[in-house]
Amino acid sequence: MKSWAVETQILLQLLVLGAAKSALGAQRLYTPDWPSLDSRPLPDWFDEAKFGVFVHWGVFSVPAWGSEWFWWHWKGEGSLPYQLFMRENYPPGFSYADFGPQFTARFFDPDDWAKLFQAAGAKYVVLTTKHHEGFTNWPSPVSWNWNSKDVGPHRDLVGELGTAIRKRNIRYGLYHSLFEWFHPLYQLDKKNGFKTQYFVTAKTMPELYDLVNRYKPDLIWSDGDWEAPDGYWNSTGFLSWLYNDSPVKDEVVVNDRWGFNCSCRHGGYYNCADKFQPSSLPDHKWEMCTSVDKWSWGYRRTMSISDTASESEIIAELVQTVSLGGNYLLNIGPTKDGLIVPIFQERLLAIGKWLRVNGEAIYSSKPWRVQLEKNESVWYTSEGAAVYAIFLKWPENGVLSLKSPQTTSSTQIIMLGIQEDLEWSKSPHEDLLIHLPQLPPSALPSEFAWTIKMTGVE
Repeated sequence: MKSWAVETQILLQLLVLGAAKSALGAQRLYTPDWPSLDSRPLPDWFDEAKFGVFVHWGVFSVPAWGSEWFWWHWKGEGSLPYQLFMRENYPPGFSYADFGPQFTARFFDPDDWAKLFQAAGAKYVVLTTKHHEGFTNWPSPVSWNWNSKDVGPHRDLVGELGTAIRKRNIRYGLYHSLFEWFHPLYQLDKKNGFKTQYFVTAKTMPELYDLVNRYKPDLIWSDGDWEAPDGYWNSTGFLSWLYNDSPVKDEVVVNDRWGFNCSCRHGGYYNCADKFQPSSLPDHKWEMCTSVDKWSWGYRRTMSISDTASESEIIAELVQTVSLGGNYLLNIGPTKDGLIVPIFQERLLAIGKWLRVNGEAIYSSKPWRVQLEKNESVWYTSEGAAVYAIFLKWPENGVLSLKSPQTTSSTQIIMLGIQEDLEWSKSPHEDLLIHLPQLPPSALPSEFAWTIKMTGVE
């Protein structure tokens, strides 16, 4: 019986191998090198999504002071303001680990979060699974007693939010830091000039594989890459598995932070740098990540209204980013209790309100042949036969002047949110003059950033 079973198993393996070989022509395999990995087409959903919400949440949300880099500024740099903050607010001998039990997430309601993100018009959400402090927001098997199941919330935060997000057909992305400031194995590898990989083998890679197999993310937002090359991180090996064999191989999207030599060069889409914003149309899909709080990604108790980006600033950035072919990922930082404070809610709801009127010019759009009318603060997008001109300033004379669109005998022009055709004419210099609706500000479809839809233009 044993011999028959072994022979049967070998035969089955040969059949599987033969089937795999015959399928090679139909299914391209990605080898663990950048030329092969970079040749993978980006799944369509990401470019169509355009707008996502970033969530920075972790033990750093407990001190909620300075920034999410609190531990590094306090102990890594020995920054005097951070030392004074600890001396004035916590007892002697208080360690960063002592913040862990205070990260309670007591009021965290994943369905409330998901409803808010849906109302904001977000098509994807990226949650911090582990920042540089090493605390994991899921029960990582290689982060004993420094994860959200063992300490603090005693909950699987990554899993709970993922379930709520996906119920609303929003894509789910996971932020993951490759490195950890004070992990002894990482410090050893660093001391060895990254010639050893104790930390990668014991911590980074087991966690990445666990996150993919457990939660099946649509996106992996890698970070913490800047101290070591991709070869140290085994990045190409992981991405080869991700693209070929993982449960999300056909739909998953990744960014470009896989080693200090990768940013803006290798990976899926490009982040290039925090708050990166190109001045002209890039030739590769990119994403601008920025934060409502201009000074921090994590929640700060001392944040004031003047520290936050206004609704008009955020929408202008969104419009500019999409016009230049990018996605816009806007960050908020919840409190240690799991609450999203009102100012963040207000900003997100304002974007959702604007997108309900103007989203046709944003979602699934493509850059037009011209991106910007510089004199008029007008940004262009396109979708099929339609060209959209989004203008950020209402002209004083009520007439929008555009140099770029060429009209035809079939030209039709409307403003999104107002279905009546708009009158238009040509200036002596052949500029297109669009006569805007004569309405009081309260009757306009948007408070700022209005969209003209043109068909039959070249």
